[in-house]
Amino acid sequence: MKKIVKQLLVILLCATCSACATGAIENDIPTETSDTSRTIYLVSHGWHAGIVIKRSDISSSIWPEQGDFPGNKFLEVGWGDSDYYQTPDPHLGIILKAGLLPTPSVLHIVGFNAPVTSYFTASEIIEIGLSESGFNALCSYIASSYLKDQAGNSIALGSGLYGNSRFYRSHESYHLFNNCNAWSARALKRAGQPIDPSSIMTVDDLMSRVRSFGKVIQSKPVSPEP
Repeated sequence: MKKIVKQLLVILLCATCSACATGAIENDIPTETSDTSRTIYLVSHGWHAGIVIKRSDISSSIWPEQGDFPGNKFLEVGWGDSDYYQTPDPHLGIILKAGLLPTPSVLHIVGFNAPVTSYFTASEIIEIGLSESGFNALCSYIASSYLKDQAGNSIALGSGLYGNSRFYRSHESYHLFNNCNAWSARALKRAGQPIDPSSIMTVDDLMSRVRSFGKVIQSKPVSPEP
């Protein structure tokens, strides 16, 4: 019962989010072109989504931290509330604080080598083609989310949730009007995709909109009837 209550609260908090989002400034957004020389993936995790990128496509001058995963072919990027994201079994106080108060945030980066559909076997996955300029703008958006110390270095917080993963401190604030799904929508808009972050509240909103311009390469498995 306790787990169900937490899940319902998370759904409620996400459902009340809107795009008064105050994250990275959205300027210099590239115009869409017919060039789709780069491919990324959007992976649904049930309450939020991760963006998967081929690491060899990333310029180290744009996103230096990708070099922290030298042995991996792909990087998955997620963003969210610092306490909630880093707590395997968050209590009610953390859930409410994440939704109702501005809180510190983190980036969650996962490095892996298997095909995306093999690594995330229980997730809906959408393939998205980007122009080179759009791809670089996406990487720049992600890189701009890291909080840096006085020496200009990103701040790693320790191991992530699964696989070869790490948490990093982000400079953005997580709150009711700036949740993980809005962050992903802004990343895609920065890449030149036709998405309005102000219309994105839940992961279902996000995936539904991205299906209109991306290609579903794996559908979420249907749970058997109880």
